[in-house]
Amino acid sequence: MGQEFLSLFQLETKRLLWLIGISFAAILTFQYLEFPYRTVLFSDDKTPTAGSSTFLASDELVNNVTFFNRTNCTGDQSFVIANKTLISRENDTFPKTGFVLEPGSTPNKSLGFDESDQNSVAESIKRPDSVPEIQLIGDVIPSSFNNTIGLSFFTNHSEEDNISSRTEQNSETSYDSLPNVSTNIIATVLSNDSTVSLFQKDNISNSIKEEGVRPSQNDAKISVPAENKDSHTPIPEVTTVSEMNNLLLQSHASYRSMRPRWYSDVDQELLQARSEIENAPIVKNDPNLYAPIYQNFSMFKRSYELMEETLKVYVYREGARPILHSPFLTGIYASEGWFMKQMEANKKFVTRDPNKAHLFYLPFSSRMLEEALYVQGSHSHKNLIQYLHNYIDMIAGKYNFWNRTGGADHFLVGCHDWAPGETKVDMANCIRALCNADVKEGFFFGKDASLPETYVRNAQIPTRDLGGNSASKRKTLAFFAGSMHGYVRPILLQHWENKDPDMKIFGKMAKSKGNRNYIQYMKSSKYCICAKGYEVNSPRVVEAIFYECVPVIISDNFVPPFFEVLNWESFAVIVLEKDIPNLKNILLSIPEKTYLRKQMRVKKVQQHFLWHKNPVKYDIFHMILHSIWYNRVFSARAR
Repeated sequence: MGQEFLSLFQLETKRLLWLIGISFAAILTFQYLEFPYRTVLFSDDKTPTAGSSTFLASDELVNNVTFFNRTNCTGDQSFVIANKTLISRENDTFPKTGFVLEPGSTPNKSLGFDESDQNSVAESIKRPDSVPEIQLIGDVIPSSFNNTIGLSFFTNHSEEDNISSRTEQNSETSYDSLPNVSTNIIATVLSNDSTVSLFQKDNISNSIKEEGVRPSQNDAKISVPAENKDSHTPIPEVTTVSEMNNLLLQSHASYRSMRPRWYSDVDQELLQARSEIENAPIVKNDPNLYAPIYQNFSMFKRSYELMEETLKVYVYREGARPILHSPFLTGIYASEGWFMKQMEANKKFVTRDPNKAHLFYLPFSSRMLEEALYVQGSHSHKNLIQYLHNYIDMIAGKYNFWNRTGGADHFLVGCHDWAPGETKVDMANCIRALCNADVKEGFFFGKDASLPETYVRNAQIPTRDLGGNSASKRKTLAFFAGSMHGYVRPILLQHWENKDPDMKIFGKMAKSKGNRNYIQYMKSSKYCICAKGYEVNSPRVVEAIFYECVPVIISDNFVPPFFEVLNWESFAVIVLEKDIPNLKNILLSIPEKTYLRKQMRVKKVQQHFLWHKNPVKYDIFHMILHSIWYNRVFSARAR
């Protein structure tokens, strides 16, 4: 009896050992094979932390990336960003130009949200439900996306529509096999460490590590070989207009925002609009529009018609003044104020029923945010970012529409230089209409829109002094005047100030009543030089059009306004920064016939850049709204 029991025990032990061995072998086999969801069961690495993990995609090593999780967008996608590209503005001192603001404000007074300077950026993003740095939601990687846009996404086709709300603490994420990703589309938002930005790179990286922004326990681990320092492909220094057009087309073909948590009629209306725009009937002439200044005149005309027929916008009423609902109407940042004023007063597009809205407007002013909260000389923007974080938390907590799309159907309009940095944390998934539309600072083609920077001198008559001399009376070849902001303008003056009678290139001009000297030069010059300042944008671009002077844009990687529809090369001249020494030759090489054609087209495009006290068809208000509508239509996701 004892011998039989011993034999049986030995047999069962052998079976158990075989079972354990087979199971372990199977696990090891699956560990190194590609799962449909790429889940790694065992790894020598701990759960990925900010700045520590890498991943392997299609046999090409993509190194030094940071893996983030956003719980309210689970079931659709996750985002990877290069942790070496978070650049800083905090060590730079920025001049502040004061303007008389229409709404009175007292800096740093209580604004209804926690604006304590003690809150760190890490604290504002440490919770699992916070939006990670530069997280852009998408579910498809454009097959040949240029590395100048620098965004890589995991593809996820999970049928889970049960997306967590912003306040949920945990999520379950699954990943399909990664698409074909090469090193020339490594996720990079900013590429040049000398470029100033809103955040201190090292401080952000350290804060994220300290505060524990990590995937939740349910997130899949990603294990890859050690970093190969030679695998990085250099980011091009300059993205040409042609390349920008390609990026836009690729984005429209491939990029889709996250799957809505639930579907409604507005989603189908957006998809129907897209189909009609893509199949727009050919139109060659229109009494109110000039076809040659557009990328695709037929598509623009049909899209604008559908916007007028279909679009409904819900404007959030929540939020304390002066940062919210306080438009200012003069100065170089006036675009956001004029849009806010006219959007909130609009009866055609605004709906009081958010269930019928295709878009949701977040009516805050980036200029007033800086005016009210920034502490002079502090070089800290933490409280500005915290304010927006609290605002979004309040909106998401009160309404369920933010969580329906992860903010993809929400939009903001910000013209201050800091707006990209202030909004790239909690509002990264929104459609951002930005004056500072810089390819190198995370401008996302097909989602974000380039906002015209308009210098409004008279809020009562915004079109005062409109127009200029006829082409035959423009005797000056080129004109520029302005403060020595940034690195480009000193180079411009070094080569051309007082060097040539045809080139009227000055520094800051002496003040004159109504800025008459400056305006007269613009009205009487053939070409108006629009050189970047601290950032890529300049009000001179719109000023040149306002005074019917052909704009000469010298600002590498600047995305011109209304880029989705306007053909800027048809009415403007774009000169690379490196070609400043050859500027006069470039302008003289343009045949007189070509110049006359461009100058005539400047007059034709002018209507799209004018503010009116009451909006009129095709004016700047409608064109800004159209850019936002157009990008939403082309990013909306089918069932």
